[in-house]
Amino acid sequence: MTEAKSQTTTGAPIQPAFILVRPQMGENIGAAARAMLNFGLERMRIVDPRDGWPNPKANALASGAGRVLDAAGIFPDVPRAIADCDFVFATTGLKREMVKPVVTPERAMQMVREMAAAGKKVGILFGPERTGLENDDVALANVIVTVPTNPDFSSLNLGQCALLVAYEWGRQQIDVPPEIMMLARTEFANREEVEKLGDHFEERLDAAGFFFPPTKSAGMRLNLRNMWARLNLTRAEVQTFHGMLRQIAYKLRQQGD
Repeated sequence: MTEAKSQTTTGAPIQPAFILVRPQMGENIGAAARAMLNFGLERMRIVDPRDGWPNPKANALASGAGRVLDAAGIFPDVPRAIADCDFVFATTGLKREMVKPVVTPERAMQMVREMAAAGKKVGILFGPERTGLENDDVALANVIVTVPTNPDFSSLNLGQCALLVAYEWGRQQIDVPPEIMMLARTEFANREEVEKLGDHFEERLDAAGFFFPPTKSAGMRLNLRNMWARLNLTRAEVQTFHGMLRQIAYKLRQQGD
């Protein structure tokens, strides 16, 4: 049985099929479906699930990704699940006595994208929870995918493994900056606003006798200006500093009276 088509955009690259081989727990199938949909993947195939299919526990853990499960193809064995695939990856953390390339999930998804863009169909095998893929399953794959984990504790849950691979697919699909600044309904202060804040601080510090001795005053002022420029203050923060200085000056005047 072939899974329902999930490509809705004409000419769009064919998504890789996530092929869960002999999964033991419906919960993990659901978790894998949720991980897939998180990153825009919907082609799931299930090989000989232990508890049969459909599985209500899978739907419960899918948490909104039920359409991935509804469209999943059910197959009796791996050869039939990958019969229409042009290229197959096998995920495993175990060393295999086989001559095969071993790649990271990042490199695997780079390869998948190149092949998908060329109209190739790709399958990715994920093994059962207790034992992982058997050698007979891995032998059918072109390339092994291994996640660099702690060598003393390398076993990954099925849902976790699916999430890591799906994440790499999604990450490479869109250009996401590694760092952004959340400005919370404000914007960065311009240079003039920062300069005026520096003037205000120097005025108050000068009145308080901070720039002492006079021979060091120029260097102290330069350090302060450098600090203000380095802080990347928002307009709201600049106004907060001005308010603080005004309040301090007001209280000092009251005490002087």
